[in-house]
Amino acid sequence: MVLIKPATYSTISLPFLRPPPHATHHIQTRKNYRTIFTVTSHRSIKHRSSPHLISFTNVLTTDQRKNMENTIDNSYIVATFFVSLLGFVVLSALRRRISNSVSHSRKTGSGNSSGIRNRSNSTRGEFHSRYGSGDADVIIVGAGVSGAALAYTLGKQGCKIRVIERDLTEPDRIVGELLQPGGYLKLIELGLEDCVEDIDGQRILGYALFKDGKSIKLPYSLENFHSDVSGRSFHNGRFIKKMREKAAVLPNVELEQGTVTSLVEDEGTIRGVQYKTKSGELMQAFAPLTVVCDGCFSNLRRSLCKPQVDVPSCFVGLVLENCELPYPNHGHVILADPSPILFYPISSSEIRCLVDIPGQKLPSLGNGDMAKYLKTIVAPQVPRELHDAFIAAIDSRNLKTMPNRTMPASPVRTPGALLLGDAFNMRHPLTGGGMTVALSDIVVLRDLLKPLPDFTDADSLTKYLESFYTLRKPMASTINTLAGALYKVFSASPDQAMMEMREACFDYLRLGGACSSGPVGLLSGLNPSPIWLVLHFFAVAVYGFGRLLLPLPTPKRLWIGVRLILGASGIIFPIIKAEGVRHMFFPASVPTYYRAPAKKASQ
Repeated sequence: MVLIKPATYSTISLPFLRPPPHATHHIQTRKNYRTIFTVTSHRSIKHRSSPHLISFTNVLTTDQRKNMENTIDNSYIVATFFVSLLGFVVLSALRRRISNSVSHSRKTGSGNSSGIRNRSNSTRGEFHSRYGSGDADVIIVGAGVSGAALAYTLGKQGCKIRVIERDLTEPDRIVGELLQPGGYLKLIELGLEDCVEDIDGQRILGYALFKDGKSIKLPYSLENFHSDVSGRSFHNGRFIKKMREKAAVLPNVELEQGTVTSLVEDEGTIRGVQYKTKSGELMQAFAPLTVVCDGCFSNLRRSLCKPQVDVPSCFVGLVLENCELPYPNHGHVILADPSPILFYPISSSEIRCLVDIPGQKLPSLGNGDMAKYLKTIVAPQVPRELHDAFIAAIDSRNLKTMPNRTMPASPVRTPGALLLGDAFNMRHPLTGGGMTVALSDIVVLRDLLKPLPDFTDADSLTKYLESFYTLRKPMASTINTLAGALYKVFSASPDQAMMEMREACFDYLRLGGACSSGPVGLLSGLNPSPIWLVLHFFAVAVYGFGRLLLPLPTPKRLWIGVRLILGASGIIFPIIKAEGVRHMFFPASVPTYYRAPAKKASQ
């Protein structure tokens, strides 16, 4: 380490020169004295009273004074130049050290009480020697749906993949259990369609909507697809286990159990990760590209994006047994009070029930408040075919809760790293679109990385991959916006205008034809079109406004209609703003849309 010593300076005190009385009539002399005053006035003033200095100055000729002044001026110019140069070198060194320290501290996760940072710097010489050995082409943090699918996809393309997962045992979750038909098509594109086989998964052919004793059947529009194409529902853990097993079969894919504690950064570029092994040993792994997909509770996302996480509600999960759904092979949505209830099959003998409870504060599971809430508030609104099984599931006390998080994608472009999955972007799980978005993102990323022979040029790779954030928008923004808008419309509200909007949405879907197939096509991921989404949403609002004017408009009903339109705008426009208007509706106008691989990489 080079020690930078403080700079030392010497001070030269020059006398203050006062013009002699007999020389005051010389204009040129006065100018010369003013020049000397300007240069030396900041020096020691105590020399003013020194008579011998004054008398010495008086005997100088005009030429001598000029020579002395020029010498002083030249000395100051030369000295100023060298001092400035030295100061520039010192400040540059200090600025480099400070900027690295500030950049590192800003990226540190504030919520980690143990003081472990999200990024860590390594000694430069030691780091480059280790990095040169190359542990892998890509390090993937997390082996959930996104991580396992990406590992298999890139491994199949010949990349050396290293996956580090906190827990490689079979997960047990109450979400990530329903895959829309659009997501199943992406699964086929990735060659992973067999992962939904032999896990007792169920085909999903559409949705059924219930409200106040009335119901609507909303089938998927699958006429133009192969007979095998449909939605799928299953146990999340079984599905992930199958994908991990398929990825691990590839010789160039390595799965390791460990907890990633931080990203390793060198001069603004992510070079790898630091992690703890299953035995507690602290290790580091290096690769040109690190993909973070460690789920909704990610402790690394703060380094790679601007997280704006919101928790509008929570799910309470139950498993119903020995019962049949009113509409077999369909997801069921009950427009209950205060918020929707979901039912869908996860095996040949089990039905998942997800009860949405607004807010973050839940009734206590321990003292029986939750069971009481479910039996008194929720059970009366459950379809009669499922009522007894619902009560039995509550009595079994096998209840699980899960916060429903939303987070728009706000990436921070960081060389050497990328976010995927719920660590990157989340929407309300009401529509079951999370896995569809994740698999669609992997298809986009695969196609972008395919023409690159290697990922070693981090800056060029990062610039090229900026197109990923634009190309993913049609699918991601459609499902994200629909999920957020539908949750707000389907939830009960004390506002009469919003209750009219809820009623209008139900009746709009009952009209059939394009009024039902259009929204279902958006929901299923088969027709990801943000423009059609906005058109259908405001068609519902206009339909509700028109109904209020029949048979005769009144001032009160007209005012409710105006509030309905304003409320609809207040629901969808903030979601669109968060997604990005230009990227969502005009992606072809974004320069990164046309970005091509760097010439060096393509060669």
